[in-house]
Amino acid sequence: MTTKKQTGITLVELMIVVAILAIIAGFAYPSYMRYVVNSKRTAATSALLQIADRQQQFFMDNKTYANDLTNLGFAANPWVIADDGTASTTGSSESVYSISLSNVAATTYTITAAPLHGQLRDTTCGSVTLDQAGTRGASTGSGDCW
Repeated sequence: MTTKKQTGITLVELMIVVAILAIIAGFAYPSYMRYVVNSKRTAATSALLQIADRQQQFFMDNKTYANDLTNLGFAANPWVIADDGTASTTGSSESVYSISLSNVAATTYTITAAPLHGQLRDTTCGSVTLDQAGTRGASTGSGDCW
């Protein structure tokens, strides 16, 4: 009597592979989500620097800072951006930050990027700010947001 050799994988082997993949995913997913949040924050900080550039040019031309983003050539006030830094609308699921001016006087301003939609997961930094002196900040007080 001859026996045939079984080929394939057993249920136990399959369960071991599934458990290993679950452990790897348990470490990889949070890291990936941190990466996504940080990359979207980079779009906001780039937009803040762009607005600060335009504010400096406006100041050189008018001896005062602009109190509205439309005076700087942006389409809306507040200006809403998508995760790639392009203009968006507040209701869009792609919008990640709403950028506005505050504390505007002849010689001072503060630009604030407030998170929207999925970017609300950014509990490390929250809103990021930039003022006329180049002082960078975050609503949470974290120093690792820029």
